[in-house]
Amino acid sequence: MATAAAGVAASLTALNGRDFLSSADFSAEETAALLELASQLKSGERRIDLGNRVLGLIFTKASTRTRVSFSVAMTRLGGQTVDLNPSVTQLGRGEPLQDTARVLSRYCDALAIRTFAQQELVDYAHWSTVPVINALTDLEHPCQALADFLTMREVHGDLAGQTLAYVGDGNNVAHSLMLCGALLGVNVRIGCPDGFEPLPGILDQARSLAQHGAAVEVMSDPVEAVRGAQAVYTDVWASMGQEQEQQEREQAFAAFCLDQELMAHAASDAIVLHCLPAHRGEEITAEVMEGASSRIFDQAENRLHAQQALLAAVLGGL
Repeated sequence: MATAAAGVAASLTALNGRDFLSSADFSAEETAALLELASQLKSGERRIDLGNRVLGLIFTKASTRTRVSFSVAMTRLGGQTVDLNPSVTQLGRGEPLQDTARVLSRYCDALAIRTFAQQELVDYAHWSTVPVINALTDLEHPCQALADFLTMREVHGDLAGQTLAYVGDGNNVAHSLMLCGALLGVNVRIGCPDGFEPLPGILDQARSLAQHGAAVEVMSDPVEAVRGAQAVYTDVWASMGQEQEQQEREQAFAAFCLDQELMAHAASDAIVLHCLPAHRGEEITAEVMEGASSRIFDQAENRLHAQQALLAAVLGGL
């Protein structure tokens, strides 16, 4: 037991000063250690005080859960957040990113960035001298994936060998679920219509990272995707920036609504997950979202605990 605890501590210490741009940035051991720390912070078994550290939030995209959970996480760690919305900073008036990143590195201890292009995040990390965290891009949503697998772990225990089925668009959430799930030994099945698959490069990367023989699969039959799964997950059909495609996507995804009929093919103790916001009657029915199997609001809460663990680790508070 002492050896295991020492291994977790070493993995967390190794994250000090690191960026978190992708679920693939941390090793399998480091990812598992973060979930263990998040669980300890949530239960009150452990408390961490970072002192007066500052997290800068640069959010180009709208946000509820990510913004609030990062802010509360820093407060619980004894720090604070600064809202650096581009509409009220010089970023919105064309100041070069490399100038902003270097200046903010002298004011803030870490930056959480929510934007469209992954390359913008990479550029911030290049010019910044403090940790940069992906708070969502069009390519990935790695902080969400940490909360998702923390939720599965709470309900079903050891993650290795479990199966998560995601039905819907092969988007940023699907990408991070594939990568993070593979590292944790979770079988990840992505069920999506033809033409809406995850990027092939991300699929190949997830398969190369897979631990404990985990399988990462993409299929066009939603029933086969959810069959026997311990968790069934969905997301909106049109993400931010795709609103003009809403009608087209509603037609393409009509067979992928997460309803009771589809859930009947999952494991008897399967849980329902959704990263929110949800459109009841589109990607998920109200009956399933509010049903006994739903862990959607536990999952939303776990954004706080997962990100508190992440911030504690990258800011060297362990």
